[in-house]
Amino acid sequence: MAPRLLILVVVAFLAAAAPARAELVQLDWAHLDHGMRLARQAGGTEVASELRLWSVPTSAVADLRRAGVVGLVRPDRLLTVESIAAQPTDPLVPLEWWRSAVGADRVDPPGPGKPVTVVDSGLDLTHPEFANRPNTTALNPQTTTEEEDDHGTEVSSVVGAPNNGVGLVGVYPNAVLRVWDASPLGFLNESEAIKGIIEAARLGPGVINLSFGGENNDPLLQQAVDHAVRTGSLVVAAAGNDGLDGSPPNFPAVYPHVLTVGATNSSGQVAPFSSLSPTVDLAAPGADIPVAEPLAQAASGYLLHANGTSFATPIVAGAAAWVWTVRPNLDNTQLFELMRRSATDIGPRGFDNATGWGLLDIPAALTFPTPRRDPQEPNDQPRDIEPHAVFANGTPPLTAPGRTSGSIAAHVDRSEDPVDLYRVWAPADRVLRARLTGSVALRLLARATKTRAVAIARHGLATYRNSSQSGSYLYLEVRPYRAREASYTVRVTVARR
Repeated sequence: MAPRLLILVVVAFLAAAAPARAELVQLDWAHLDHGMRLARQAGGTEVASELRLWSVPTSAVADLRRAGVVGLVRPDRLLTVESIAAQPTDPLVPLEWWRSAVGADRVDPPGPGKPVTVVDSGLDLTHPEFANRPNTTALNPQTTTEEEDDHGTEVSSVVGAPNNGVGLVGVYPNAVLRVWDASPLGFLNESEAIKGIIEAARLGPGVINLSFGGENNDPLLQQAVDHAVRTGSLVVAAAGNDGLDGSPPNFPAVYPHVLTVGATNSSGQVAPFSSLSPTVDLAAPGADIPVAEPLAQAASGYLLHANGTSFATPIVAGAAAWVWTVRPNLDNTQLFELMRRSATDIGPRGFDNATGWGLLDIPAALTFPTPRRDPQEPNDQPRDIEPHAVFANGTPPLTAPGRTSGSIAAHVDRSEDPVDLYRVWAPADRVLRARLTGSVALRLLARATKTRAVAIARHGLATYRNSSQSGSYLYLEVRPYRAREASYTVRVTVARR
């Protein structure tokens, strides 16, 4: 990753690099068919049907707005990778010090299993590490000749360079490796990254590696990440390389439900460049990492001293796929929790903003007790749970007309899962009770306002009487209370009084 990981809006550069500017347009649910026709007629291309997302020429956006088919418009921005420049050098003596640091040399990796999808610049499929590598799939055409096109090959080699007697060995050498080139014009851009995340999710649950980021939040990128999580994948992202520059927020790493990775060095300390954040979950080696380099950019085919959280991230992503292959009954929420809780604490006791829960420990992750599942994630906001908001089906309500009781056991975390939100049905002229256990705060919110509390839990119980003549849905909101994170159970019942 570059010294500053930025998602940039570079108007002059974009104008020179592409024949026409484009915007990312999310079409409105209510007029979807009509909107798709208009977007296609305007010369737009579909980015992700799951998100109703199109790339549309900027000149046509105003007409789509006037037609009333637009839900959200965002610029299609550039993305910058999370690595620090290094020079090619002799690859004959790989210096993979990181293998012993995370325990990769103490246990034998499995055969192919859960896939890792690298969404990045292209992979050099002619490189000796990849030319004959089994279970390697390019999900779209790969480009590796431009200056910024080396990153995807570097990251992919850390995940899965095979044990073939050539150069490097990745953390999971037999991994099912999939790659999506999000830089078809020589630079990473947001629409292509979103396409890659969505395509990885379409192929079924797996690990998705995102070694890029920036300081600008974008709801469309977050929706793509949320879609991947909702459909069962684990998203792993680089914390950022701004530790010496104030550690500004780095997206997508700071989004909830993203396994965020900081970097350490060969001394077992936090790398100075690694960004600090309460959303860091664990750390992995990210300094002086040997990586493969596209042959078009380095005749030797290797760099021996790559630096950045970009390279800590694929170590964790590959390790997570390894663990998931050995423990296939885990879901993505259990794998998320297991990877960080099994880490070796190397900073201040417990959680810290530099290393999260500690340094990746593969042997420990393989034997760590199975965490409890965390259902219905992500369910942080009304848009996550309402049908035809972000997700077509939303999430099932805990209670509904004709079903007057329901319960759920789940988990909340101030940084990674700050809110759990559920719909509950309050029948006319009935009393709804929500009983809870766990160190959490619970409120019942008016669905119309989404924020006005109609009841707050006291001593583990929230009570609401619907005195109107018609039933209605409320939101049941759960947050951590005092503790950083907590497991809880909630049971909802309805009675006459």
